[in-house]
Amino acid sequence: MAKMMGPRFKQCRRLGLNVCGHPKAMDRAERGTSRADKKLSPYGTQLLEKQRLKAYYGVLEKQFANYVHKAEKSKESTGTVLIQLLECRLDNIVYRLGLASSIRQARQMVVHGHILVNGKKVDRPSFGLNVGDVVSLREKSQSNAMFKENFENSELNTLPYIEKNMEKFSGTLIKRPERNEIPIEINEILVVEYYSKL
Repeated sequence: MAKMMGPRFKQCRRLGLNVCGHPKAMDRAERGTSRADKKLSPYGTQLLEKQRLKAYYGVLEKQFANYVHKAEKSKESTGTVLIQLLECRLDNIVYRLGLASSIRQARQMVVHGHILVNGKKVDRPSFGLNVGDVVSLREKSQSNAMFKENFENSELNTLPYIEKNMEKFSGTLIKRPERNEIPIEINEILVVEYYSKL
């Protein structure tokens, strides 16, 4: 399985945005280290925004392009649908639930079979969730101190489209996320414009 590797903090500094979610990611960021600090052409601005969105969700180029093409077929706003598709990936929902401290850790948990969807094991990080799907930690894995600590520490971090069950180490996607509810700093219109020129 292909995945994004390499230093996360360095990537955040280069993109000029904390895309990995770690509180210390931008500590060493200085003026001139980011691409955004340089004078960019309209194409360069669109490319930078595309790279940022890809980095947020840890998706590689080919898979990301597939999400864009799928979003373009929708009758709704392409940019909003694109972000909804990425947000409803299984690895991302595991991260949003607080079962993992990062999207990389969430992906690893899914691949290693720690995560159930509607009571069945799913080991594909890109699995798309539908409204009403219940994501839970496998019973055997609930005794893992790290997973337990992650989940308990995230009790207050709630999103309006996810309903957590602290006792069962689970969460339910109760509705499609609205764009203003998704906690990412991205101008998705620039991403759509970038792909419209290809």
